[in-house]
Amino acid sequence: MALSFRKLEVLSAVSEAGSFAGAARHLHLTQPGVSQLIRGLEDEFGVVLFTRHKGRLRATPFCDRLCDAADRVILEYRAVEQMLHRHGTLAQGELSIGLGNAMPGMSVVAAFNKTYPNVGLRVSTGSHDKIMRDVINHRLDVGILPEIPDDRRFRRKVLTTNHVVAIVGLDHPFARRDSISCAALLGQPLIFRSEGSSTQKVVDRYFRRNGADPAPFLILDTRDGVYEAVVNGMGVGFVWQTATGRNRDVRQLTLEGGGTQSAEVVFAPADREMETIGALFDMIDVLRGSTAQGRTFTT
Repeated sequence: MALSFRKLEVLSAVSEAGSFAGAARHLHLTQPGVSQLIRGLEDEFGVVLFTRHKGRLRATPFCDRLCDAADRVILEYRAVEQMLHRHGTLAQGELSIGLGNAMPGMSVVAAFNKTYPNVGLRVSTGSHDKIMRDVINHRLDVGILPEIPDDRRFRRKVLTTNHVVAIVGLDHPFARRDSISCAALLGQPLIFRSEGSSTQKVVDRYFRRNGADPAPFLILDTRDGVYEAVVNGMGVGFVWQTATGRNRDVRQLTLEGGGTQSAEVVFAPADREMETIGALFDMIDVLRGSTAQGRTFTT
């Protein structure tokens, strides 16, 4: 006789009720069925679970310890069951979102939280490739990234258009410029992002388009690392134009020659049906409308 969740429930109910009949009523089972299950447990494992005292069943000391453990298992089982039922609903559900850039993704998260405060949010950040893998493998419900392929694997909606720009420190000779050419960039120490970065994908494409293949002075894993290197005068870096609000200590320069534009896309696996995902996608049109009227995504 294999141990099962139902048997633990019956064991706990008999201990609580003090009788087979009381446990059967509580669990909507028959009294013979409850009695047979308890006897089966005692016979299989060679233990005594209950003794009779004044017409009631009394749990043995071993059964008391067993019931304590069973109650913990039952409590955890109910919690898991509740999580499964609530996950993906707008009534105390959950939603996990992966962001490649802090902005505009975080403003979408904030707007969703304001509209649906009962939904628990889990926000992850990471490289373009990592967020893509986690969404495809259902470790994340939704991703917000640029450079998302338009294929059948994804339900997708364009949030906004973004551009990769060069950044220099405020004391850099180019800090008074509004734009910079590929030729001028080739004369500077260049700070690149590591492989898997959406920013670097666009930067590589920009240089190929202009017939160049420069060797970087530095390769850094994070956007913050690029900012710190630029602020400290180590060279020219590249970021998405609206990736962050941290722009007071750097100067953004448009890359001359074009080819740096990309759509920022909200996407989810096409086969993932969740109320929370549907509500998030419904919000995108509202947020895009706010942008078209000159307002930002902030709430």
